[in-house]
Amino acid sequence: MKIRAILAAAGTAVLALTLAACTPTDPLDSGGGPAGQRTAGSRTIVVGSQAYASNEIIAEIYAQALEGAGYTVSRRFDIGQRDAYWPSLQKGEIDVFPEYTGNLLQYLDTDAAARSAEDVIASLRRALPASLAALDYAEAADQDSYTVTADYAATHHLETIGDLRKVPDRVTLGGPAELEKRPYGPTGARGTYGLDLGFEATGETTVEALQAGTIQVGNVFTADPRIKTEGLVTLADPKSMFLSSNVVPIVKAELSDEMAQVLDPVDSALSTDELIGMNVANTDGAQQPAEIAKDWLSEKNAR
Repeated sequence: MKIRAILAAAGTAVLALTLAACTPTDPLDSGGGPAGQRTAGSRTIVVGSQAYASNEIIAEIYAQALEGAGYTVSRRFDIGQRDAYWPSLQKGEIDVFPEYTGNLLQYLDTDAAARSAEDVIASLRRALPASLAALDYAEAADQDSYTVTADYAATHHLETIGDLRKVPDRVTLGGPAELEKRPYGPTGARGTYGLDLGFEATGETTVEALQAGTIQVGNVFTADPRIKTEGLVTLADPKSMFLSSNVVPIVKAELSDEMAQVLDPVDSALSTDELIGMNVANTDGAQQPAEIAKDWLSEKNAR
C-alpha cells in the first residue's frame, strides 16, 4: 500500500474523531474507532506510548494511520518509561509501540557495540524476543546528545564533543542520575574523547541547569523542542559515542507483515525536523498530540 493512499485514508478517518476520543485521559481506555472496522483476527489493535508528549505524538500518528487503513485501535498511552511498559509488550498486551532503536538496544544489550543506524537496527532485531519484531525505522531520530548554550559554544568555539578539550575550566555534565554509569556518560566521554567531565544529576531540569550555568553540558534528547526554541547547540559526535536512535515501531511478531503495510510507509515519511516541529507545536502552540498527528497526516496527503 502506498504512502499517499495510507495517509489519505488516515486523514479522512481522523476527521470524524474528536480529540477526546483520540486522547483518553485514562491510559487504559480505548481511543475507539468506528464500529465494524477491520481487525487483525478478532482483536482490536492496541497502540501504546510512553509518558511524554513526543512519544505520544508518534503513537497517535500510528494509531490514526491504522484507523485510516480500516483498523479499530485501542490507545494505551502515558504508560510510563521502559521498565513500566516493556513487560506488557512481552506479554502481548500491546500490539504496536513507538520506540527508539539505539536506546532500546542498550536496554536489551548493555554491551551493544553497534553505532550506525543500520548496525543498530540489525543488532536490535537479534536482541528482541521472538514474540516481537522491529519494522523499518524512520529518518526521524530522538537520541541522547551533549548540548550547550549558544553563548558557551561561541565563547569556546565548540562544534564537536571533542572540542570540549579546549575549555580551560572544569566542565560539568548534567543529566538523569543513571547517565553517570551509562556508556555515554563521563566514563564514555573519557574513553572516546579524552574528556575529564564532572557530573551532576539534574533529572528533568537539565535544560534549566544548563541555562543557569550550574552545568556546562547537558544530556538532552535531540528532538527536544527547547533546542530550537531556546537556541541551544547540540555538539556533533564524530566518533559515534552515542548509538543512532531512530524512531521504530515495535510490533507483535505475528502481526509484523500486516502492520508493516501501514506503518513502514508512514515512518519513511517522518523526519527529525518534522518531529521537532511537532514537539514545538505541542510545547509552544499548546496543540494536543491527536491534533498534531492529524495535521501531519493531512499535510503528507496534500503533497
